[in-house]
Amino acid sequence: MTMPHQPGAPIPPAGNAPAPQKKSKKWPWIVGGIAAVVVIASVSGGSDDEKPTTPANSDNPAVQVDAPAAAEEDTTAAMNIPVRDGKFEFVVTGVESGLTTLGDNPFLAEEAQGQFVVVTMTVSNISDEPKSLSPSDQKLIDGQGRTFSPDTSAALNLDSDVPIWDKINPGNTVTMPVVFDMPVDAVPTAIELHDSMFSGGVTVSLQ
Repeated sequence: MTMPHQPGAPIPPAGNAPAPQKKSKKWPWIVGGIAAVVVIASVSGGSDDEKPTTPANSDNPAVQVDAPAAAEEDTTAAMNIPVRDGKFEFVVTGVESGLTTLGDNPFLAEEAQGQFVVVTMTVSNISDEPKSLSPSDQKLIDGQGRTFSPDTSAALNLDSDVPIWDKINPGNTVTMPVVFDMPVDAVPTAIELHDSMFSGGVTVSLQ
């Protein structure tokens, strides 16, 4: 017997129909996902900004720092100091300039085109065999950097062990004045000494 429905009373569900399920709230998961993305982005960006910069002059082997250029060494020697080139040892002992003529013999006397400059030196053979020596292998340098070759014919008027050419035995020392004809206003500043025309040479200051 079915009881009549009373006003105000809840209506029971018909049959065995299940009760409706409540919808789950999705917005907390969405908010959480957005927050996670923001945190990851901020951490990633901060790591790039916090990378230390390498100063230009640090010890980092990948960075090349130019070293200061080494000062050029002055290889010019002084007068009265022994210097060597090849098999000879030279000592420049004197220099005389401003000479207009050389020699008293009328057949050998020479008159300078400009001025004669005479550079006197001793030369020792430091090898163990005879060695040829010639004044023609020597060069005079003036204040303008010009080079001058010897005047061997004028040198015949000087007292020299080697006026033109000679072979020096090992251990022997000779005196050799070398004559140069250069302009009157030229200033001799150095002489370049060679044991032969093919040697590297050594420079001696005349000032």
